[in-house]
Amino acid sequence: MTGFHDVRFPTGVSFGATGGPEWRNEIVPLTSGLEQRNARWAQSRRHYDAGTGIRSLADLESVMTFFEARRGSLYAFRFRDPFDHLSCKSGQSVSPADQWLGHGDGVNAIFQLTKRYGEYARPITKPEPGSVRVAVNGVERSGGDFAVDTMSGRVSFQQGKVPPAGASITAGFSFDVPARFDTDRLAISLRSFKAGEIPSIPIIEVKA
Repeated sequence: MTGFHDVRFPTGVSFGATGGPEWRNEIVPLTSGLEQRNARWAQSRRHYDAGTGIRSLADLESVMTFFEARRGSLYAFRFRDPFDHLSCKSGQSVSPADQWLGHGDGVNAIFQLTKRYGEYARPITKPEPGSVRVAVNGVERSGGDFAVDTMSGRVSFQQGKVPPAGASITAGFSFDVPARFDTDRLAISLRSFKAGEIPSIPIIEVKA
């Protein structure tokens, strides 16, 4: 991904952010009274407002410094989604059996990290370094058996460790959302901040 800084937005602030996923669909009413629904996007896109996560002047200063370093919306970064950043359910521990990545064929050595929401499979492109655990047919593989590209979310098995045909590959991980500021200007009043007014700091997910 071009224009990406591999740094994370201040985590303490992100965990107080509001937001979530967005889909873009087209709904066409028919003359019969029925309707036709078409998906315009193949993947959802997340929006956040980090302003609700600011609790102190120190938080405000850290966000302003981060904003300046990214030059506003120019460079994307890692954002920790407060609601969805684990391969497992909240309150559980990451397990190598959390998410199914695919079946081996004895030749393919590369598998994309994915999180599934029912039938919808979401590619995970920014796993947290060191967090990925992988299993083949339910048996966890050691870190020497595979490598993880933390900039693409691809798991690559080493030569001689490629999953055999029919083998089920699963993984567990924590992850960030690739995102950028959805503005090039921060409007913050110190007087308003002390009075309890929350500044708006819009952040939007970016796609490769």
